[in-house]
Amino acid sequence: MNGEKLIDYKIFVPALLFIIGISIPLALFETESLELLNSVFDYIVEVFSWGYLWYGVILVAAGLYFSFSKYGQVVLGDPGEKPRFSLFEYASILVAMGVGSTIMRTGMLQWTSVANDPPAGVEAGSAEALLWGNSYSMFLWGFQVFAIFVMIAPAMAYILHVKKRPLMRISEACRVLFGDKFTDGIGGKLLDILFLISILAGAAVTLGLGAPIITHNLSALLGMEVTFTMTIIVTVIWVFLFSLSAYLGIEKGIKRLSTWNMFIAGFFALFILVAGPGVFILNYFSDSVSFLLSNYLNMSLNTDSVHQGEASHVQSNTVFWFAYSATWAMLHSVFAAKISRGRTIKEMILTYFLAPTVISWMATGVLGGLGVHRYLTGDKAILDLVENEERMAAIPEILGTLPFGEISIAIFMVVALIFLTTTLDSTTYTVAAYTSTRDMSKHEPSKMLRIIVAGVITALALLLMRIGGLPPLEVISGLMGLPIIIIQFILIYAAKKMIDQDQAWKHNIRKD
Repeated sequence: MNGEKLIDYKIFVPALLFIIGISIPLALFETESLELLNSVFDYIVEVFSWGYLWYGVILVAAGLYFSFSKYGQVVLGDPGEKPRFSLFEYASILVAMGVGSTIMRTGMLQWTSVANDPPAGVEAGSAEALLWGNSYSMFLWGFQVFAIFVMIAPAMAYILHVKKRPLMRISEACRVLFGDKFTDGIGGKLLDILFLISILAGAAVTLGLGAPIITHNLSALLGMEVTFTMTIIVTVIWVFLFSLSAYLGIEKGIKRLSTWNMFIAGFFALFILVAGPGVFILNYFSDSVSFLLSNYLNMSLNTDSVHQGEASHVQSNTVFWFAYSATWAMLHSVFAAKISRGRTIKEMILTYFLAPTVISWMATGVLGGLGVHRYLTGDKAILDLVENEERMAAIPEILGTLPFGEISIAIFMVVALIFLTTTLDSTTYTVAAYTSTRDMSKHEPSKMLRIIVAGVITALALLLMRIGGLPPLEVISGLMGLPIIIIQFILIYAAKKMIDQDQAWKHNIRKD
């Protein structure tokens, strides 16, 4: 079967042309476009902060309702079949997809942004600001974000594994609500094009902005300046890895990388505890969790309405984080749906709620604790470093204070690179499955199609890295969360309606 018969050009080409069409003016007028887009985003923060905060809370409530009501026992597939992956493998894949390399950056440095710009009434750089910093880093990787990621998955998994629909698309999941004419017509095509625009743009941003996590550590290790040539070399190696993993598929590529990286990351965390300030890290982790739980509702819903000043980092970043997470929601949910055959809806949702949250909190506790300790002992003026230099340069500075500092930096790079790889191979695989014309309830997407998608994402990212335009595209990705939030709620209702119509809680459940 040739490539032309394997890809739906009616949705792939318009999405790609749209991204190229907006990327050119963004690159030509990067400063002006960034100012305009940031002003739009600042307006959204000012007017809709409350809406984004309630959005996260409502999705957590929806996830708990689906998990612990009659809907939770519905099996995604044949009630008699075993899950495709063991629980550890399943959780590892979801962690790699849901958390990725971003936790390496936020875990190490997010506390500095809050310590330098704490909530109203808290002194910058104070002990309270440091507690706010790490606790807020944990909050970012908490239940709201993973609810955003997973709550489209029940509808997508149901149409794929129970309904056995051949196309794994959000338009197909909406058929129960909007009917055949809308789904098979221009309305359905527009929904699918929107999905691809959000994912291709997000993937290009991830590839472009993820490279500095590697290059700045490599620069410190080799004593070289970060150059575009170095960025190209790192990107090419990374592209080869995620293309190979996507080509090999979920079983041989994505699953193996994800499970291996869990062991490597665990070893690295243990090394930091033993070789570094382990007692302080454990104490600070306990304090951070205590502070987080004491202030969870405050972080979840506070808008600082009575403090008449500029929004603090916590307020503005939470809105951006939820908005940016919304743009990835469809990707995460479609991928989670694909790998959840044999799982119940309860198992799928609660695994996504709990596994990435626990791992993220542990990573934040260890990496953030190391950075805070170095700041408190005066080893590194970290708060000044992140303000005056490239933020990523602070990571090797902190890691270099450990015994065998160069080895620590090298291991950090390996873990970050594998996390980056598992994020983008999952993305590549999902886009290929989404645009494929094969029956996705029975087959995997074409290997050639996966390579084509990897090439498109890479070319787009390298072009924008060279000529500019990535920072504005990142803001656009955040702004695209608004229409996707509406689609999320539509698909949550669609899942409920499909299950109700089929009375699946009676017929599609595990037998004792």
